[in-house]
Amino acid sequence: MNSRVPVRVVIDTNVLLDFWVFNDPRAAPLRLAVECGEVGALRSGPTVDEFSDVLGRPVFGVSNEHRCTILRLWDRLAAPVERVHTAPFACSDPHDQKFLDLALTAGAHWLVTKDKALLKLARRARRDGLQIVDPAGAVSLISQRA
Repeated sequence: MNSRVPVRVVIDTNVLLDFWVFNDPRAAPLRLAVECGEVGALRSGPTVDEFSDVLGRPVFGVSNEHRCTILRLWDRLAAPVERVHTAPFACSDPHDQKFLDLALTAGAHWLVTKDKALLKLARRARRDGLQIVDPAGAVSLISQRA
């Protein structure tokens, strides 16, 4: 991919948790790339709803105030995609389908996930121009663009 073409990415909930809840250093370069606009993150209503729901779970210990701060930040960083269509193929986990649908509808270059069901679709997705990668793969792709 030409480094002058803006990269559009869909990032699943677990990776977003790595950004702002777990502060995972392995995801930090991707977070920085999103925050500085090097890559353009995309969001849809259903993906934000899931992120909000997960952030609110007591197991993560995120206060309501911090949850709202994170969601406002994500709202500012990620461009909305209003109309999302069903992808031409399905994920074995119906809860993850929303990320695949968003990525293919919006013409995303990458879907960044740690979810095994989505990662198993990487070969199939490539036929539609979508790279499904884990955070380390995304970081590698970012460094290749530099």
